[in-house]
Amino acid sequence: MRKHPTFGDSLIALLLLVMELPALLGDLTPQPWLLYVVTDALIIGPIVIRRRHALLSCYLVLIAGAFQLFTQGPGDENVARAADIALGIALYTMVVYVGRRKAAVYAVWAFLGTALWGVWRVKPSNGMWLAMIVVLVVFAFCWVLGEFVGARRAYLNEMEQRLRLLESERDHQAKIAVVEERARIARELHDVVAHAVSVMVVQADGAGYAISTNPELAERAVKTISSTGREALTELRRLLGVLRSEDNEHERTPQPSTNSLDDLAERVRLVGLPVRLRMKGELDGLPAGIGLGIYRIVQEALTNTLKHAGAGASAQVKVTRNGENVELDITDDGFGTPHQLVGISGGNGLIGMRERANVFGGSLDAGPRPGGGWHVHAVLPIQGT
Repeated sequence: MRKHPTFGDSLIALLLLVMELPALLGDLTPQPWLLYVVTDALIIGPIVIRRRHALLSCYLVLIAGAFQLFTQGPGDENVARAADIALGIALYTMVVYVGRRKAAVYAVWAFLGTALWGVWRVKPSNGMWLAMIVVLVVFAFCWVLGEFVGARRAYLNEMEQRLRLLESERDHQAKIAVVEERARIARELHDVVAHAVSVMVVQADGAGYAISTNPELAERAVKTISSTGREALTELRRLLGVLRSEDNEHERTPQPSTNSLDDLAERVRLVGLPVRLRMKGELDGLPAGIGLGIYRIVQEALTNTLKHAGAGASAQVKVTRNGENVELDITDDGFGTPHQLVGISGGNGLIGMRERANVFGGSLDAGPRPGGGWHVHAVLPIQGT
């Protein structure tokens, strides 16, 4: 009925007409039968649109009731039944769909009409006061019922609004989660690809210079390019495998961690950047997430050294566990000549390192050293990761 209010209200109007049939059939002689039909139609007809056009419908019922009162002579009590019931339904409709203030005005008009009906039609000698009391009780019942249904309707509307807000909030949170996931994927891809491509470009440049003067060095550079490319492909396959299905139980390549820092330093040394790696404290039992974060921060810092410090520079990496924190210090002397790695340096590396530190509730500072070179310092808390 809520989805098709006109259909439900049409059934109510039809029921009122059926209830009026005995009165119509019993009073064919005193007055024209057509007048009864017209007045009943005028009173009951607006009920059909009471929920779609509540105010209009209710006042049409009131006006039709007045028309009935003044067009049919006194002493005829049966014709008042349709008007009484229709006025009660209209009063209920005003309370539920229009509001108390306008419903109160409508109730005053309905009361005046009822009083006039009692004096004009019923007469004191025929039980006028009893008839008026019955009608007023019906009106009061319609008002109370309207208050109850109106309160329930307001409650349901509020709940529907809250559900819409919750759905909107859920969609908003889902969009935020998608954005965060995309940022995470972008960080992973940047860390894997930027480091590998930086190494490969540096080695390719070196091989190009050495291919005629030092073929053996050029061959080592080409092998480094090949191995770096394979490692990058392996990490990309691992990353794509995780993205395809987080719940898949098939065997995957282990993620890099602090145990992989030695291999990382060795690869960077093969490129031509001397790296001194020092690790202090218990680092083997770190959570997988923070271990990967440490690896990626060191990897990105060394990649930046390769891109900006250039050949002849050197770097130091220090990883220290102090209680419930892990401190990272990556420095370079910046004495080399920077490599021009076209299209690689976009400023995303430093942003990615800070984001990784923030994920674990840590902090990261980076900037030039007073004596030349670059310094990256990060603190990652272990608890809560």
